[in-house]
Amino acid sequence: MRHLPSEELIQRIQDSENDYMLDRMKAIEGRTGNPEGVEMKRFGHALCLYSKTMPWLSFNTVKGLRSEDLYNLDDIIDFYQSRERKFQFEIVPGLVNQEFLAALAERGFYQSAFHNSMYMNPQELKEVPDTGNVIRTIDKDEFEDYAKVHCRGTGLPDQGIPSVASNNRVLYSRPGWSFYMAYVEDEPAAAGVMYVNQATASLTFAATLPEYRRQGLQLELLRRRIQEAKLAGCDLVVSQCAFLSQSHRNMESVGMRLGYVRTTWTER
Repeated sequence: MRHLPSEELIQRIQDSENDYMLDRMKAIEGRTGNPEGVEMKRFGHALCLYSKTMPWLSFNTVKGLRSEDLYNLDDIIDFYQSRERKFQFEIVPGLVNQEFLAALAERGFYQSAFHNSMYMNPQELKEVPDTGNVIRTIDKDEFEDYAKVHCRGTGLPDQGIPSVASNNRVLYSRPGWSFYMAYVEDEPAAAGVMYVNQATASLTFAATLPEYRRQGLQLELLRRRIQEAKLAGCDLVVSQCAFLSQSHRNMESVGMRLGYVRTTWTER
């Protein structure tokens, strides 16, 4: 029988998600001249992430909220409104109470999405089958290939490839980061990213080029990264996915299970 996740585990899952985004944003901020206009600020437990040039909500998010951060709510909202940026709150069940949610609604925010946070102990991973496909970590001079898979696999225009390459290349030499590529007949076909910190591995990103989908590449990338986390001595692997998506099915098939369904709140 599977046990329900404890509050301690829920907090650890949330911390892992916060840690990898914080490290990513610090790396991007550290590029010469901070070309993406990255800013980060804490209000109580809340971590506010902002980018001037990257309007996507994943880069303009409030993470780590707890009920006691209610008294910082107006300051958090002002942080983004003063920068004329649309943003989102990520709410983890069990860490934020009804009073906090009512305060969000009173200020014009509504629950706009759900997102799964999945987890497993990598030591429980079953033997990884050999399919014959090539999966390896990429070198520093291969981030253009990575960026093509990233953009085309997620529907971003090709004009974003140079920026995606630069913003991920800066992670190459940072402790904990690994980039994996799956190849089909020597051509880059799918990519996956992992960040390891304090015995926790976060599977932070994955994408497959449209022409190579439904070939099991993401399942293989999942197994490979979990195996690497196991070899690194991790006792927790965490990832995120849309509810009942193919990613959700893949994660369940390798032994990951649901930690919680977090909600996203955005302004009307």
